[in-house]
Amino acid sequence: MAAERRSHSSGDSYDNIEPLFEKLAALGADERARAALREELIGRCLPLAEHIARKFAGRGENFDDLLQVARVGLLHAVDRFDVTRGSSFLSFAVPTIMGEVRRHFRDTTWAVRVPRRTKEIQLTIGPAIERLSQRLGRMPRAREIAAELDVDLVEVTQALIAGNAYQSSSIDAVSGDDPDSGPLPLLESLGAEEPAYTAVEDHLVVKPLLAELPDGEKRVLIMRFFENKTQNQIAEVLGVSQMQVSRILARTLNALREQALRD
Repeated sequence: MAAERRSHSSGDSYDNIEPLFEKLAALGADERARAALREELIGRCLPLAEHIARKFAGRGENFDDLLQVARVGLLHAVDRFDVTRGSSFLSFAVPTIMGEVRRHFRDTTWAVRVPRRTKEIQLTIGPAIERLSQRLGRMPRAREIAAELDVDLVEVTQALIAGNAYQSSSIDAVSGDDPDSGPLPLLESLGAEEPAYTAVEDHLVVKPLLAELPDGEKRVLIMRFFENKTQNQIAEVLGVSQMQVSRILARTLNALREQALRD
């Protein structure tokens, strides 16, 4: 597939991809250039669909099927993304693709009995996440989803947890998906986690929390983790003691951790 070849040549990078969507929006619906640009965008983002499909592997569904579903979600994300809202494509594409994969599981089977009310709310969560991701430019929090759907936060939380109650399989079950080495237990055939994608997910979670920090605490974090300064170097810049810098870092990081876990 031509799009897949372009994906590898572009470095599988999503950096600065929004200008391409601006160019796409400016092209007419019938222009050949629009179709070519759309294919290029899809090709660059195919690794994202594969990564998300792998996150759902080992739940009783064939990986190739999950990959196809994730790619359908990617197509939806590319076609629905509104670049004029100012949010990043990645913050919209991730929940859109994950929602498509979850719907696939939801339409097949559930491993445990789930109340009808919870199932009904679960069906509405995916579209709500897509809308909020466009509006907020990040993954929405549980309380924001509850407000969007006008339902109780506890019900939303239960529905999110129930989203994992799909068809289950033992990790010791034999999988025949690897033609080179023959049947293997699922535990040995699961894909490895890509650290770069985890960093993206962590960034999307922490970014809005960092924006709410006081300027002083934000400056200390930037110097420590983005400029790689030591605590002594930061203390010299701020004209305070190293112990004060250490306390600021500890207090700020603990607050961020508690806020992220609470959300």
